[in-house]
Amino acid sequence: MRSRAIYGCAGQTLAADECAFFHDTRPWGFILFARNIRDPAQVAALVHELRESVGDDNTPILIDQEGGRVARLKPPYWAERLPAARFGALYAQDPEAAREATYLNARLIAHDLTLLGINADCLPVLDVPVPGAHDIIGDRAFASDPATVIDLGKAQMEGLLDGGVLPIMKHIPGHGRARADSHLTLPRVDAELEELSANDFVTFRSLNHCPAAMTAHVVYESIDPQRPCTTSPKVIRDVIRGEIGFEGLLMSDDLSMKALDGPLSVRARAALFAGCDLVLHCNGDMDEMKDVADEAKTLEGPPLKRAQHALARLTAPPAFDAAAATARLSELLTGAFA
Repeated sequence: MRSRAIYGCAGQTLAADECAFFHDTRPWGFILFARNIRDPAQVAALVHELRESVGDDNTPILIDQEGGRVARLKPPYWAERLPAARFGALYAQDPEAAREATYLNARLIAHDLTLLGINADCLPVLDVPVPGAHDIIGDRAFASDPATVIDLGKAQMEGLLDGGVLPIMKHIPGHGRARADSHLTLPRVDAELEELSANDFVTFRSLNHCPAAMTAHVVYESIDPQRPCTTSPKVIRDVIRGEIGFEGLLMSDDLSMKALDGPLSVRARAALFAGCDLVLHCNGDMDEMKDVADEAKTLEGPPLKRAQHALARLTAPPAFDAAAATARLSELLTGAFA
């Protein structure tokens, strides 16, 4: 049996205490960050180590490989990928070209990942930025128009899935209106529910068939003024599972972010009680991971079924000509911005 947690690790190889901890707690998955990455051979070896620690070759390995400023795999070993806003700008000129370019870019990202054994990407970003919001989302979003975000988010999901990578949409039910960076403090959104429903939630509602989603550490004062989404039973029940109609695998954003407070065990307990299927802890701190493990017990019941359904969406990708896809992507972008 697996536990209801996803963990990071401290470095580029696993330490003995990490191997023992992962063996004992058997997390559902792992997530990689820049600190874990040197070159392709090293990353592939680390991925193997992580899976070996839990004795399961199919263990999900996640990464934030969006493109632009959020990219864990970077030159010289991996191609630089463009931020989402570049595809949104293309969409304003030529929607068909933008859809194809977004799909090809996601398919190329998936190709990069699967060569390393990574099989889940925290994409698409479906947040809809509004004027005056903090730039933590910024060009990570396709556009400020929900229709554009929906169209290109769908293409990005399809590109990842066709490439054998699980898409994880974020940050449900919407981080684009936040006026603070949830890595550093807790954002509060005071918009009325009607406005949120029409603008912020609609992208997630339209793409609610995505296999997995990550919560926003954001307080929506018109829904639950006391708790951020991640720890709010009301937001998860009424909005994410209710209005948005998301039936897939729901994971928290990183529990170690400063938007949340209290011991890590309390954060994990609150997120799981609120309705998250899995909790995510990213920084690799062993003491904190032990605290999370005290609460993230066996994955079973409906959360297990949702996890199984999500992974069932993964299929082996067909043969893929990365060079041809790269050339076509360049043609689409150069033609539009020449």
